[in-house]
Amino acid sequence: MKGVRGERLAGEFRKEISSIISLKLKSDYPRLSAIISVTEVDVAPDLKSAKVYISVFDTDKERAEGSFSIIKENAGQIRHELSKVMHLRTVPELRFIKDGSMEYGEKIDKILFDLGKKDE
Repeated sequence: MKGVRGERLAGEFRKEISSIISLKLKSDYPRLSAIISVTEVDVAPDLKSAKVYISVFDTDKERAEGSFSIIKENAGQIRHELSKVMHLRTVPELRFIKDGSMEYGEKIDKILFDLGKKDE
């Protein structure tokens, strides 16, 4: 969703979803990873759906995948909690997508570092 209203709503959704995950969901599922970040929310123009991009930081890959699965499975609960906080006619259906930009950035940094080593 483009425009000032869309950007404002996406920012509010991002903030509130992050809060719901860190407070409500972590208390229900103590095995969630320590660092879960909502990097971006892309809301459809009709407010029927929203793509929520999530980054999960954990040293254990299996635990990170498990944490992401828990978030995806509880999309309905997160949407319900979001409806309590946001005063909108319709709260969009949430689709969680794993954000791989941090891993991609690490990969590029490693490649550049290795290239710098070869030049020496």
